Amino acid sequence: MKKRWLLNLVMLCVVAGLVSFLYLRPKQTADQDAIYEVSSYKLGEFNAVSVEFPTKAAVTFEKVDGYWRLTAPVKMRADQASVQRILSIIAAKSKEKITKDKHADSRFEAADLEKFGLNNPSVKLKLFRDKTNVEEFAFGTHNPVTDDQYVLHRNAVYLIANFYVEAASTQVIELIDKAPLKPTEKVAGFDFSHLEQWQDSKLRIDLVNGKWKASISVAKPQQNEMNEWLDFSWIHNPAKSVEIYTPDRKVTYPSFEIKMADGSKVHFDKIQESPDLLLGRPDEGLIYNFPSDVGFTMLNPPINLPN
Repeated sequence: MKKRWLLNLVMLCVVAGLVSFLYLRPKQTADQDAIYEVSSYKLGEFNAVSVEFPTKAAVTFEKVDGYWRLTAPVKMRADQASVQRILSIIAAKSKEKITKDKHADSRFEAADLEKFGLNNPSVKLKLFRDKTNVEEFAFGTHNPVTDDQYVLHRNAVYLIANFYVEAASTQVIELIDKAPLKPTEKVAGFDFSHLEQWQDSKLRIDLVNGKWKASISVAKPQQNEMNEWLDFSWIHNPAKSVEIYTPDRKVTYPSFEIKMADGSKVHFDKIQESPDLLLGRPDEGLIYNFPSDVGFTMLNPPINLPN
């Protein structure tokens, strides 16, 4: 009987201790668990972007016919994925939201902004719906503990991953589309007759009524092979890098042309074949750099010539 009484006493003490712990432990507030959305915008709302820096020219984009183009400091096709990464700021989330007054829409003063490095932002990102309707995101200093970055939007300061400012600060040359063909260009044929390996045979290949035809009579192009070659060598084959190209009229390079479904032609200069293939596209003002093995496949379609 005495043992049972002692056991009950011990159990009572354990329960009392557990209740005390649960009651006295620090309580997490709703704010500690809150996740704040920096905005609720949608990608389709915006048709222009400006990335502004304190000491260098702004980088700007504009959406034209559904595709993003660089408009400054150079006019080029933009890498669509890079622009999407810049725009992803609208979906950023933060565990911290700081306002001047939680109960009023009072604005930050200069001294308040200085605490976060927002009195002189390192980057300003502006998203335009039109010329007068703009949303601005200003980037400040990094939190020394988490390395997250303070960003100001609509009079609230958030602490977000530094991925967003890195995306906005990408070098201009990396923001240029590395695909040799525009997404709107539909290939109808190739004229390789001015390349060294095809000069004697004057190779031309054309897509006629959905089927590939080669100008070399003994060639037997297989349709599936040709379609795969076009897809993987030209349609979905971005260059590993690009650079600005200003053609030298005093230099003549081996060249070829790609025929388009609308009757237009795109000219390429073969500037170099190894160690990498360098193709210059004069109308785009770019040189596209491909690995040599990829480049060989691009300029040698599988037309199945007899041995």
